[in-house]
Amino acid sequence: MPIWLYEISPRAAALIIVVFIECIALIGLLLVRSLLMPRLRYSEGTHEAVSGTVQAIGVFYGITVGLIAVAVWNTNSNASELVSKEASSIAVLHRDLGGYPSPVREELRSKLREYAVFVIDQAWPAQRNGAGQHVIGGAQILDEFQAKLYSFESSNNSQSALHSEALRAYNTMIDYRRLRIDAVGGGLSTVMWAVIWVGAIISIGVAYFYNIPDLKLHAILVALMGGFLAIVIFMIVINDKPFYGQNGISSDPYKLVIENVIDISK
Repeated sequence: MPIWLYEISPRAAALIIVVFIECIALIGLLLVRSLLMPRLRYSEGTHEAVSGTVQAIGVFYGITVGLIAVAVWNTNSNASELVSKEASSIAVLHRDLGGYPSPVREELRSKLREYAVFVIDQAWPAQRNGAGQHVIGGAQILDEFQAKLYSFESSNNSQSALHSEALRAYNTMIDYRRLRIDAVGGGLSTVMWAVIWVGAIISIGVAYFYNIPDLKLHAILVALMGGFLAIVIFMIVINDKPFYGQNGISSDPYKLVIENVIDISK
């Protein structure tokens, strides 16, 4: 799907998809009725044959699109969960750092806050434009944080245990960050989109061959099929790239961590 479709509002995207599919479906109906159907010979059992074909294709296409829609929805939900987990891991790490002696505590917490602000102000806008995997500022901040964290030397058993927990929390945060960055570039492949669109064309196209004398009635039936397919395709589009566009996953979990955990501890 074209990237600009994710950059506009969901309402505009839905309108474009519905209008596009409806126009193509109705134009195809007019062409088939005027150019092809006069050359075909309809007999008594033709209507049943067409009806059976429509039902068979509808069932198989419905199952295919349904499975794709469920997979896309799960991908979107998993991406949202990754964001919440990374934000939570930042909060946990920040609390663990509270047991470090000054000034190491302040230096590490300041660098952690810098990373959270970077994610909100720079990484998230880049993700909405599809460039989230190419932003390297976050890695530089975490490299500096890691160097400070790894250089800390415990002076007693209590600090040693606390340092181990902080290291574990830091590694967990890194894992969630890496998974989130990988998810930014996710989405259905070109082959899957080809299956969706070709299947939609075939599903609507078969309905053209119903022998319905009234053009208006035939157009209404085709328009209803096209509208339903448009809604399903819109649902797949809107959930296909979880971080893209105006409907992408929000950075609110990071903002909440900064407001309710990091800043409140100053």
